[in-house]
Amino acid sequence: MAVEIGIVGLPSSGKSTLFQALTGTRATGDVGMAAIVDDRLGQLAEVVRAKKVTPATIRVTEVRGTGPELLGNLRQVDALLVVLDGFSGTRVPADDLETLRLELLVADRDHVERRFERVQKQAKSGDAKLRAEVVELEKILVHVDAEGSLADYPGVLPDELEPLTTKPLLPVENGPGGIDAKLEAELAELSAEEAAAFREGPSALGEVTRRLAEALDLITFFTAGEKETRAWTLRRGSSALDAAATIHTDIARGFIRCEVVRWDDLVAAGGHTEASRQGKQRLEGKTYEVQDGDVLNVRFNV
Repeated sequence: MAVEIGIVGLPSSGKSTLFQALTGTRATGDVGMAAIVDDRLGQLAEVVRAKKVTPATIRVTEVRGTGPELLGNLRQVDALLVVLDGFSGTRVPADDLETLRLELLVADRDHVERRFERVQKQAKSGDAKLRAEVVELEKILVHVDAEGSLADYPGVLPDELEPLTTKPLLPVENGPGGIDAKLEAELAELSAEEAAAFREGPSALGEVTRRLAEALDLITFFTAGEKETRAWTLRRGSSALDAAATIHTDIARGFIRCEVVRWDDLVAAGGHTEASRQGKQRLEGKTYEVQDGDVLNVRFNV
């Protein structure tokens, strides 16, 4: 599944630096991909002697600046990563976080007002659905004018709003109390082996991506073969058919069954053949709920 996060923060907080550290590309205000660190992937790849190892990824978008118009570009992301200045000594991260929350609230308020004005004009046609939305938007405006977040609005929000304040918000302090984004950006330009030699302990970025996966309620499943061993993400509660569609739509279209084995059982057995012989591998149908750590081999026919 395509999971996307937006990086926001006040000026000079280190947004571009964190973008570079996560994606390995210099920030241009565009989009990059951040790998989700998962130690299980390497163990699986070693067991099946994979020629290629591909981690699961999260799409990252950086917005340079704040304000309703710029923040509005993030309405379709799944979560927001807020970078806080913890290194300059001139800012208080907790205060900056509250400022960003207020910026998001104002952006949502402006968005609701614009939609209200547009739908109000369209509702003059007499369309019952639009007239009902006008009534609901009036209530929402009262709620946000009272400094309420759309996340705690008691009614039902129109699908078209795509509010910012309902998205998971993950603060990351750039400084001694959090991560050293500058160091991580420099290490991102090195090979994995060189970066590990310079870094003291595990990468702080791994914890960031893990927090994002947890906030979005994602699980990881794997496909493990000699040609390529790969990690994939799914929303918790998704089915084997959803997993097949994540790999490729043709695989989902021709889904027959999938072989399932737990990642640790596969590692312990030393390969698919032995795992099957030990009865650790089983067949499941398209409605099977995929569990975190499952290794899937989808049988399909197109």
